[in-house]
Amino acid sequence: MTASQTTTTLTAFALNCTLKPSPAPSSTELLMNQVLDALGEHGVTSSSVRLVDHDVKPGVETDMGDGDAWPAIREKILAADILLIATPTWMGHMTSIAQRALERLDAELSETDDAGRPILFDKVAIVANVGNEDGAHQISAELFQGWNDVGYTIPAQGVTYWHGEAMGSTDYNDLDETPEATAATNKTVAANAAHLARALKISSYPAE
Repeated sequence: MTASQTTTTLTAFALNCTLKPSPAPSSTELLMNQVLDALGEHGVTSSSVRLVDHDVKPGVETDMGDGDAWPAIREKILAADILLIATPTWMGHMTSIAQRALERLDAELSETDDAGRPILFDKVAIVANVGNEDGAHQISAELFQGWNDVGYTIPAQGVTYWHGEAMGSTDYNDLDETPEATAATNKTVAANAAHLARALKISSYPAE
């Protein structure tokens, strides 16, 4: 670990957007945890939540009331330097859970910090995606665009994914070992995300 890694602390928060409630095994969780472990190698502490276990209301406000679980989750998102959304692919798309998280982040468009900048400036976002059908590039493109709108910065090669054979039945959880390409990409995503988040923490975007 370098000197800058020990003097500049970073945190990551991950949203597991699987459709499977706990404690069901989740391939999405496996890949998510691999990325979080890789981030840990760069001095990043992390935590996560499985969104399907919580009553996140539909809407585009920071708090939709009536038992909405999003405000507490939002606080963890705002406190983190790096946001990871992990989602499986279903019918070529991210899950409805991931889409809802993106929609709830839309509320941040109207939130600013003390300098008048969007509240998510200086924060980094990355993707982890699993499936046995095509869709990884479309999913990352949609998430990247949404994140960019609300102020997140995307690192170089900010997505890792594994997709099995088309129309196959093998899940990521079923593999005897992590494919070499996926393992290498996990490390690249983590290294680039940590580097970018640390750079933005040291030198933030200017106020208008």
